[in-house]
Amino acid sequence: MADSSPDLRIGVVGFGFLGQFLVDRILKDGPGLGLNLAFVWNRNPDKLKGLVPAELILHDLSSFADRKCDVIVEVCHPQIVKEYGCSFLSHSHFMVGSPSALSDSDLNQKLRRVSQQYGKTLYVPSGALWGGQDIQRLNDSGTLKALFIRMSKHPSCFRLTGDVLSTWSEGEGRRVLLRGSVAELCPLAPNNVNTMAAAAVAAGTLGFEGVLGEIVSDTALKDYHVVEVEVSGPDGFSVRTVRKNPAKLGAVTGSATYNSFWSSLLICKGHGGRVYLC
Repeated sequence: MADSSPDLRIGVVGFGFLGQFLVDRILKDGPGLGLNLAFVWNRNPDKLKGLVPAELILHDLSSFADRKCDVIVEVCHPQIVKEYGCSFLSHSHFMVGSPSALSDSDLNQKLRRVSQQYGKTLYVPSGALWGGQDIQRLNDSGTLKALFIRMSKHPSCFRLTGDVLSTWSEGEGRRVLLRGSVAELCPLAPNNVNTMAAAAVAAGTLGFEGVLGEIVSDTALKDYHVVEVEVSGPDGFSVRTVRKNPAKLGAVTGSATYNSFWSSLLICKGHGGRVYLC
């Protein structure tokens, strides 16, 4: 980040593991990089006590505009994107840490319109997606033909709606839980398919309906998550990547994703009025 650039005031919405990581990095390293913490909000504000300076705790999210942020980072839940996304964009750039919310086509289009109207950027962090910018370039050139993404995790790492994974036992091995378009998978696993959602944003011509995904439970994956991406282009062109993201049992987010989010936050400048995969 250039020294001549003005400092960015950052608001963080959500204080789970990822939110805590970002807040800690902004407080420790942000000032030297031109980032300053404007506020932190969490659904349960008691979790912030002793960890966030009292003057930075925002108790009422609807009063976010009073903090005059340059960028608001959501690392909470897709429902927050639905309820506040347009309001955030009317005042600040907005980084959507739960891009599964964008599978709602009406909300997706509304956020894009508001972004253009106010000249603000809707940032979508790559997160655990490897090669997102390459997919986006292929898409923008009109040569992207198909995209498939598989996410495999230990069953303790999933937060699924319904009873898809209501029972499991150690040693049961690999089980395909869900398969379909990313549009179909996002409501079923809103906390686990944000990597798929980022891929669907990168592959804009295919969109959430056209990008296919698969969610796999595997009791052998005790130390990491696996993300496999298969991209198809013209004349037999194809690329397949396999990414192992270190993760503890029960962790929704792999550890490497934290630094990916931090890197995304560092480039939140100069892209007004558009959707930007970072």
